[in-house]
Amino acid sequence: MGNSAGLQVRGVVYDVGVAPFPGHPSRPRFDRVAVERDMQVIATQLHCTAVRIVGQDLGRLELAARCAQQYGLAVWLSPLQHDVTGDELLSALAEAARLAERLRADGDVVLVVGWELTMFMRGLVAGAGLAERGQTFSSPWWLMLSTLRHGSFNNRLNAFLSRARTTARQHFSGPLTYAAGMWEQVDWSEFDYVAVDAYRDARSRDRFPGSIAALGRHGKPIVASEIGCATYRGARDRGAQAWTIVDRSSTPPRLDGAYERGEEEQAREIDDVLDILIGTGAAGAFVFTFASWTYPRDPDPALDLDMAAYGLVACRPDGTWQPKSAFTTVARRYAD
Repeated sequence: MGNSAGLQVRGVVYDVGVAPFPGHPSRPRFDRVAVERDMQVIATQLHCTAVRIVGQDLGRLELAARCAQQYGLAVWLSPLQHDVTGDELLSALAEAARLAERLRADGDVVLVVGWELTMFMRGLVAGAGLAERGQTFSSPWWLMLSTLRHGSFNNRLNAFLSRARTTARQHFSGPLTYAAGMWEQVDWSEFDYVAVDAYRDARSRDRFPGSIAALGRHGKPIVASEIGCATYRGARDRGAQAWTIVDRSSTPPRLDGAYERGEEEQAREIDDVLDILIGTGAAGAFVFTFASWTYPRDPDPALDLDMAAYGLVACRPDGTWQPKSAFTTVARRYAD
């Protein structure tokens, strides 16, 4: 395959800590030395031009952003409080927008006002939490009932995003976007980038290139705010749901069946999707994710949670990591 010179934004997602499920933070351990090391690797070894920093703690977001800026990386700041109401999310967004404006003094900053909110925010789709909202989307009958009770989730999403843009613009004068799920129909007219979390699976693979190309009708730069794959054979057919093979009700957590490690499959899926993005004229991509901190590598296949991880590096229980095959692929594709 060729390089990714056609992408102006060559990025990776970097998690500083979110909690989509209560009591299960994605990054329990966090320190500046590790973040500085990671950002140096992202800039100099992965050859990224940008990093999408996701998290809920403003202090962590700022520390990671400042470290990224030290290495010349553009920052796509992606704050999100999981499973809160729209009003609570807007309050947090206002604070994040103030931070984004301060960061603009030292480098390029794009503010991402949310991502996949029909799944992660309360009130757009029926369901008290992420798992329940996922069940609503997986059942046509439940989704129809939710629509009858609450109205079109796309209409409700766009109404909220209008409020989010207004809130952000009161404090931040740089570019704005939203990281949409492929199932969400966003009004992009007042955003600066069209951004989608661009996963494909066995059902969507054939229509995936056309879906990305169709986003060009909005007349704005297209950026894949997430692309990626888990690390077991067959993961590419499960796309964004490939991580769901972990049983965290057991002690210690283990995989819910027998799986075969597939680093080459992860690398090949990212390689192929980058080709499609370049072929459809996309402006950029962020590979999800640099590291999946709570999915450690283990020599026991039943305990090797890294198989379910989308990280470019495999994490060890002590917080250190080692590159996977996909790391080498992304580094090669992003290098000039």
